[in-house]
Amino acid sequence: MNDRDSILIVEDEPKIARLVTDYLDNSGFQSHHIDHGDQVMAWLQDQQCDLMLLDLMLPGIDGLTLCRMIRERWPRLPVIMLTAKVEEVDRLLGLELGADDYICKPFSPREVVARIKAVLRRSRVADTPETSDSQPPLTLDDDGWRALAGSQDLGLTAVEFQLLKVLMNAPGRIFSRDQLMDHMYRDHRIVSERTVDSHIKKLRRKIADIWPEREIIRSVYGVGYKYQPEE
Repeated sequence: MNDRDSILIVEDEPKIARLVTDYLDNSGFQSHHIDHGDQVMAWLQDQQCDLMLLDLMLPGIDGLTLCRMIRERWPRLPVIMLTAKVEEVDRLLGLELGADDYICKPFSPREVVARIKAVLRRSRVADTPETSDSQPPLTLDDDGWRALAGSQDLGLTAVEFQLLKVLMNAPGRIFSRDQLMDHMYRDHRIVSERTVDSHIKKLRRKIADIWPEREIIRSVYGVGYKYQPEE
């Protein structure tokens, strides 16, 4: 983490905003608080932040709409959504939204700080070009339906390739098993969640055969899976 990373907190509940602000300040961050959705875009036009904590339910422009607007104007700005609406989680995890992570209320302020640090690390790894000393990248050959670790073919099946492609297209984003099944089986066949787990297990094994020290497909307990490049 760089010195004094700037975090924009967009939250209309004063107690939550104060609590998060105190923890961020004590953790070495510089924070700014906005309590109304209509103020966010104007603030971003004049100010800079390294990451935004964005509440889902806001007066004025709501968090979902703001996230889409931010992605169109500042596509590389990390955004962590805050929500008390568990039923909105699938939408938050969807490709169409573009949030980097989400946190459900009530939450621990320590968890917020940890999530912020993790998202900032991921965003900086993504922005850092690889050097000649770096391990070779994992790339996808869409025409040949192949995944290549450097020059080595992982030998994926069509379903495994599609699964890896979905995850790699959104690094750091968590996908539920249902979402992954929708991408893997476009004919909407009925399969169990264990089918996804089985494909993930095989995919991890094939990656580990070439990169035994790298864990790039992570499980998120109770939610699903994400692709997380090495930090």
